[in-house]
Amino acid sequence: MRKIYGIENLIAYLSSVNFPLTEERIKDLILNRELPHHRAFQSTFIFNLDHIDWWISQQRLKP
Repeated sequence: MRKIYGIENLIAYLSSVNFPLTEERIKDLILNRELPHHRAFQSTFIFNLDHIDWWISQQRLKP
């Protein structure tokens, strides 16, 4: 399983796959439970890149 830790690293990954999002937008998606993630501690987020890649593909299918 490929994982990255923290929103900053997620922002860098999303930019590298041509799906840039702002920190504010990511936090909004997390708050609304629309972005796959795990919360290890109060402020530490873990993102499974396989789930993120699936989520991106789903977002790209939306009109």
